[in-house]
Amino acid sequence: MTLTSQSVMPASLWAATACPAPEYHPVLPERTTDVAVIGAGYTGLSTALHLARRGVEVTVIEASEPGWGASGRNGGQIIAGLKFEPDGLEEQFGERLGKAMVETMGAGSTLVRSLIDQYGIDCHARFDGWIQAAHGQRAMTETVMPRAAQWKRRGVAIEVLDRNRIAKLIGCPEELYVGGWLDPRGGELQPLSYARGLAAAAIKEGVKIHAFTPARNLRREGARWAMELGNGKLFANKVVLATNAYTDDLWRGLRQTVVPVTSFQIATYPLREAVRKSILPGGQGATDTRRLLHYFRLDHEGRLVMGGRSPVDDNPSMTHASALIRTQAKTFPQAAGSPIQFLWSGKVALTKDSLPHIHILEPGLYAALGCNGRGVAACTTIGKVMSEFVGGALPDEIALPVTAPDRFVMHAFRKVGVLIASQYYRMLDRLEAR
Repeated sequence: MTLTSQSVMPASLWAATACPAPEYHPVLPERTTDVAVIGAGYTGLSTALHLARRGVEVTVIEASEPGWGASGRNGGQIIAGLKFEPDGLEEQFGERLGKAMVETMGAGSTLVRSLIDQYGIDCHARFDGWIQAAHGQRAMTETVMPRAAQWKRRGVAIEVLDRNRIAKLIGCPEELYVGGWLDPRGGELQPLSYARGLAAAAIKEGVKIHAFTPARNLRREGARWAMELGNGKLFANKVVLATNAYTDDLWRGLRQTVVPVTSFQIATYPLREAVRKSILPGGQGATDTRRLLHYFRLDHEGRLVMGGRSPVDDNPSMTHASALIRTQAKTFPQAAGSPIQFLWSGKVALTKDSLPHIHILEPGLYAALGCNGRGVAACTTIGKVMSEFVGGALPDEIALPVTAPDRFVMHAFRKVGVLIASQYYRMLDRLEAR
């Protein structure tokens, strides 16, 4: 018996244009599973899918529905690697782990593509590359050039872009960006459709997914973990917490290891064909190098989508969109005045070191948190790595570091801290763009 999901997704472009959700499973009064995964975003779904492919019995628990959080509300850009240069990662983590991190996370877009192809996920995916645009000469010299050179040494067919070339690829005024680089591994997709596709793939592999079912009172009972699911009870030999920016107090102290920040997006109505052809004509998505970055793309129906830091947590209004609309008009004058059809927000989890975190909280209890804004490829890959770890690999055999939880001091005042930091970063971005 299955339960047909009834979407409670916040209104957004992705909620309005996503493929149908699969049917999820009802909660039984009491049952046992080998591994319980709490959180059905990309990380949790990928963990469950890859564990099931290893023959492990997996149950996923989601308080709303798969993709409800950032996985169904992000910009849908497929970006290979982490935010750090490969050389820096290898220097920081050593030859074995550093190289494994670079290779595994760098292949994240390939993993996404292989899952889409294998399971026939209908998410309007394109793999035409990803552009990072330098908002000033310092960013070009200190960020773009080293990053491009280091990936090129590792065999990636990187293209460094001068001012004229990037203006043509983006379709923006020449004075806007001093240059950038094109990573051919990148792409874009419909993020909520991808999340639902991962859920459907996991179900096909035998995973039970309980949607609209918050997990309560996680505790140890003898040799197993136990939790309450509404009127039911679930026992598991192992538990993975994959709740990212929406981590609550299910496990004491874990919420304090990440800071949720809100990303805000707008989307126009489908653009006129002549305008559409002038914006990102090669089909890439793009992100700039600002600390408070902007990112933009066209969706599969020709809407211009732009995102940036949100002035509010949730339920944004058109008034809140005014600054981003001005940025959109400055970036794409040919689309200035195009009416906005959708606006929405979602939370991104930041960690102290801007790296994903894998923790062993207690024997048999794991956590994977902190995509730091690179959700599609990174979280899919983190989930695969987690499946190897939970499936029996040792910490020094996987491609991400296993660390102790590191809480933010004064976490209760995080909103004030984020506001102050945002104002400071905004000032630096403006100075460096001159």
